[in-house]
Amino acid sequence: MTTENDSNLVNVSDLNQYLYCPRRLYYLMFYQTQGLNFPLAEGRSKHENQSRRGGWYREMYLRSEKLHLHGKIDLLEGKTTLTPVERKHGNSYFENDEVQLAAYCMLLEDYLEEPVRMGYLYLFGTNERYAITITDWHCEKVIEVTQAIRSMNLDSIPDFADNPNKCKKCSTVQYCLPVETKLLEKIT
Repeated sequence: MTTENDSNLVNVSDLNQYLYCPRRLYYLMFYQTQGLNFPLAEGRSKHENQSRRGGWYREMYLRSEKLHLHGKIDLLEGKTTLTPVERKHGNSYFENDEVQLAAYCMLLEDYLEEPVRMGYLYLFGTNERYAITITDWHCEKVIEVTQAIRSMNLDSIPDFADNPNKCKKCSTVQYCLPVETKLLEKIT
């Protein structure tokens, strides 16, 4: 649940969006253009229908003024040591997923006031989970991307993704119009 006080905080899931494509996040932030495509609908369905198993706690919302972050951890595992689990619908995970998990670990660490240097990425596509050690690089990347997102503004649209294949699965492609924009740029 987002509150009015959270408007100055970056949602952890936005770190993942930004690393996937800053332009995508721009459209989501300033124009609320979240379309519903198959990968997004499938991911939401899998999140809602994931079965419970012993030792899991579902969806813990955390916020930190110090980190300028807020977000909802999908699952917490453990009885004495809590470990975040971030669920992804694909068959593999990427650097942006690790950074998102690191941000959840940092939020939990801030909340518990004790180190949280490991989390899990669970992949629905393979029904496997991967232990991710949170390094200083991850934490620095969280801080860097959080600052970049906080500095975004309506008047400065980011460039297109370096990898045009990302546009094929993007739920904002009908607003971003990468092919059409590039064609118009060639004309002018």
